Amino acid sequence: MAKNATVQVPADNSGMNRAKFYQLAMFPMNNGATNVYYVLILSFIATFGNRVLGLGLAFASFMITGMRVFDAITDPIIGALMDKTDGKFGKFRPFMVIGNVIMAVSVILLYMVSPLVPDTMMWLRYTLFVVLYAVWVIGYTFQTSVTRSAQPVLTNDPKQRPLFTVFNTIGSLAGMGLIQVLGMVIASDGIAGDYNGTWFNIMTPIGIIVSILLTIVAIIGIWEKDQTKYFGMGAKQENLSLSEYVQIIKANKPLQRLMVAGGGCKLALSIATNLTVLCMIYGCMTQFGVITNEAGELVSQNRYDSLNAIMMVLGYVFSAPFFLLTVRTSQKYGQKKSLMTYVGVALACYVGVLALLLLWKPETAALNLSIFGQDGGLAINLYTIAFILLFGIGYGAYYATADMPIPMVADCADYETYRSGKFIPGIMGTLFSLVDKLVSSLSATVVALVVTFTTGLDILPTKSTPYAPGMNWTVIICFCIIPMLAWIASLWAMKGYKLDGEYIKHIQKVNADRKAYIAEGHTIEEAMVAFPCSDK
Repeated sequence: MAKNATVQVPADNSGMNRAKFYQLAMFPMNNGATNVYYVLILSFIATFGNRVLGLGLAFASFMITGMRVFDAITDPIIGALMDKTDGKFGKFRPFMVIGNVIMAVSVILLYMVSPLVPDTMMWLRYTLFVVLYAVWVIGYTFQTSVTRSAQPVLTNDPKQRPLFTVFNTIGSLAGMGLIQVLGMVIASDGIAGDYNGTWFNIMTPIGIIVSILLTIVAIIGIWEKDQTKYFGMGAKQENLSLSEYVQIIKANKPLQRLMVAGGGCKLALSIATNLTVLCMIYGCMTQFGVITNEAGELVSQNRYDSLNAIMMVLGYVFSAPFFLLTVRTSQKYGQKKSLMTYVGVALACYVGVLALLLLWKPETAALNLSIFGQDGGLAINLYTIAFILLFGIGYGAYYATADMPIPMVADCADYETYRSGKFIPGIMGTLFSLVDKLVSSLSATVVALVVTFTTGLDILPTKSTPYAPGMNWTVIICFCIIPMLAWIASLWAMKGYKLDGEYIKHIQKVNADRKAYIAEGHTIEEAMVAFPCSDK
């Protein structure tokens, strides 16, 4: 390999590549931009296909899993393409713009145009559903892969990287949270009435506008860092072959463990917050107040919108202190320690939530969620207080850790540069996404299967669905048992994860020394010899 051209070392005297505050705050909005579609598509696509297009429930549900698998497969392909990209507009910005445009066009055609096809041409509805969904997946992969892949160039300061989780949450609230709240408001009886065709016609343009605005903010945040001098050791490298990628995956043990831990966290979040599960626990199962008829008999009342909104707000309130705690723990002890600590807190709290759901009895007011009584006054009981505390603390802990693996991917990418001298953030980020998506793709199918086997229903319950025997077991399995098993898998994977706080500092120091050495005119190979990896 020929001598590399001298480059300016983009670091301070300590060798750190630090981000400005506005960059740390603005770039995570890219995740918010893609999370808009995460809600619009992954949370509602089965309902849309079944209730609006009239497609079979099994087809709509399994198609979600199939497309999520397709999404995962496209990840490493686009990641490899990203690693080879280094042009006038940088490595990451082109993928953000192209991805957002593809998603906007495809979701308009899917949600607003395909329902215009008459129900006498169901074959065309099925075809459009599959094709447009597949096109959307490609656009989603283009943009969402940047969130993880650009982490190494944004900052390599162990004190700054944990802050990404905080700003990422703000971005998620600006994207995912906003769409969820607006979705509930628009689904109220005075507007759309339910998650029907009208709802999708209203929500689609709103979601697109929000996503475009957040994408623009994110592009501004990464603009300065999207240059060759911030890529790895600051020198262009040769493209890798497929066999070299395979060897990298096999050798990078921390990435493998992070895939398991991140996949577990995502599976827990995606199933526990699935629309169908929330409709059952806060709509079909619970009574917002204890309502009786003139004979004193208990009457079921469905107030899903109000109760779900209250629990969502309480969840966010409980999350706030945990985000601060996770950052402080990560900065002091490393992100591994922080992830394990708060996933453990979530697991412990959900043991209590599970016990409460096992005790639930619809005919007993004291063993049901109750906040307001028939007269509108406060009628909260001990069961509800215990549920709010256990759910709130557990939700706050796991919601704060759900996106923590994203900046940890950057640690794995830096470790790969330290181990092999290769800077391949695209493939590193998308390999993590591959497993993440394969695991989370199971959520819609798992929920549909659990609903079928526990209740016998052939249609997914919504907020207006009356309670059916077995729904409590659907909630117990999806809201508690599966997430708890996923968290156990995450804790097991993190136990053998060696990129703790001290080791990360060592990696950053060696990589910074190599970069400075290359800036003096030496080759990457010479830098690797002068500053070797201690793992070898």
